[in-house]
Amino acid sequence: MLHLRVIAPDDLRDKVVEALRRHPGVTHLVVHRGAALDPPGDEISADIARESANDVIDDLKALDLRRRGAITLDLVDTVVSNAAYRAEKEADGDPGDAIVWEELSARTREESTLNVTFLLFLCLACMIAAVGVVTDSPVTVVGAMVVGPEFGPLAALAVALVRRRLVLARRASIALLVGFPVAMAATAAFVLGGEAVGWIKLGSTRQLTDVDFIFQVGPLSFVVALLAGAAGMLSLVSAKSAALVGVFISVTTVPAAGFAVVAASVGEWDVALESAAQLVVNLVGITLAGVLVLAVRRRHETRPAG
Repeated sequence: MLHLRVIAPDDLRDKVVEALRRHPGVTHLVVHRGAALDPPGDEISADIARESANDVIDDLKALDLRRRGAITLDLVDTVVSNAAYRAEKEADGDPGDAIVWEELSARTREESTLNVTFLLFLCLACMIAAVGVVTDSPVTVVGAMVVGPEFGPLAALAVALVRRRLVLARRASIALLVGFPVAMAATAAFVLGGEAVGWIKLGSTRQLTDVDFIFQVGPLSFVVALLAGAAGMLSLVSAKSAALVGVFISVTTVPAAGFAVVAASVGEWDVALESAAQLVVNLVGITLAGVLVLAVRRRHETRPAG
């Protein structure tokens, strides 16, 4: 279940309580009059079934609480209450299939912001991938896949396209369009520095046998990106984070960026272009899969019962 906390001005208290009472998935309703200081008003809390969350939030937003008060949602791990069990049973749908759109938007918005932390993770992941390429080490390449933070902006872009959130789409696009060039430039400096001091000695990427799959673009590249993107979005909306690790090591986004840099450093521009194409194919495939998953789930939610 989810714990809902609302701050509402005095004149909206009764309307908020009435809105919450309308939903069978709401229970444990509590009102603290005058408890809120900033913004001033009443604190109203309740536990709600995930299946009811979107309808409840829509009703509360219709009361202009986003501007005049506040709406907060928190995940409740354990609830021992017959009233809670009854609320979940009476709510339409299954909690495992429910998407709380505001929760998803907030989560992806946080993970898609271009900031120093995002850039550092992406740079480090590309550098690790480059080391994996020059050492022909699949294990190191897999490590780079896990470290890469690119799924956050891709998921945010999918959510933005489905929800038509221009601001979120812009934020995610900037993170990708700025992040990857910066990471690749930093990786180029890293590779050239390694070559200058003699730590990196690679005459040609064509002699690699264990990591050459990274730049080999084909129909299955797009298929894997679609499948991984679908799995990633399902993992995100169902809060099953363990599955995300499998997504990270299924697609060659960061490794393709690192391979492109290494190939360019030895003058093999055709391989570098193939690696860049692999990167684009994976980015597009993951985003498209995320959009399709969310669109299907949204259509299922809005379909009339019966």
